[in-house]
Amino acid sequence: MDQTPYKVMRSCGECCTRLVDFGVTLRGSRVLEQIRLHMHCGELTALIGPNGAGKTTLLRAMVGELPHTGSLRFIHHGNIETTKPLRIGYVPQKLELDRTSPTTVMDLFAGALTRWPLWVGTRKAVACEAQAKLELVGAEALLDRRISEISVGQLQRVLLALALTPVPELLLLDEPVAALDQGGMERFYQTVSKMRTEYDLSILLVSHDLTAAAQFSDRMILLNRTVLCEGAPKEVLLNPLIRQTFGFGFTEQEIDGRRPLFKQLEHEQCVLQTGET
Repeated sequence: MDQTPYKVMRSCGECCTRLVDFGVTLRGSRVLEQIRLHMHCGELTALIGPNGAGKTTLLRAMVGELPHTGSLRFIHHGNIETTKPLRIGYVPQKLELDRTSPTTVMDLFAGALTRWPLWVGTRKAVACEAQAKLELVGAEALLDRRISEISVGQLQRVLLALALTPVPELLLLDEPVAALDQGGMERFYQTVSKMRTEYDLSILLVSHDLTAAAQFSDRMILLNRTVLCEGAPKEVLLNPLIRQTFGFGFTEQEIDGRRPLFKQLEHEQCVLQTGET
């Protein structure tokens, strides 16, 4: 892949996804508390933290799989806060699929796009929508393939295409490259980076690879039950909290030696008002 650094772009700063005093309690234990963060449209934010920090829990609570306190808000252009539920696309860390099933990729899209039983056939409009979304992630050749026949990397692309159906306002990705090799990881990040700019998506992506996260993200958030620090990747990796949390740190020379792989955005100072004090 071409390692030439891209020119920094600026996010529009006119729409924003916010978590305000977000918290999760499971079986009487406080897992997450006082989470306050915001993500602008067109930004890819990497969520990092040690094992047990609550990264997956945060994503599951955001999509409504777990109860939470606080609020998840979306501010549209013109400082208008929507009262409608936020459209969220979600690719989980693990998805249990029966690899012996004759289910095809087309069947997955049909299940997501229509209530018609699969045995009556697939409507042309559904097939066209599935094909279009697969083309976006470079997986159009997989439409009629069985799930049991495709690789882990191909499955991740299919799941990403499903998460974009319909196009969400916020895309959550929970360690989507954990089972991929270096080439597969870079191709996946390249696809996601393209999505964020073409659709002006807010993307929150969980990653255990700190150096890779610094190369593909616009911002980073260090989480350990609460937000410890956030900012530009270099700013976060040089924070002393990184060494305290992980037992190792980075030098400025090490970070500068790893050039960003994709276009990065400057994070605008958020001036949108959401009513909280």
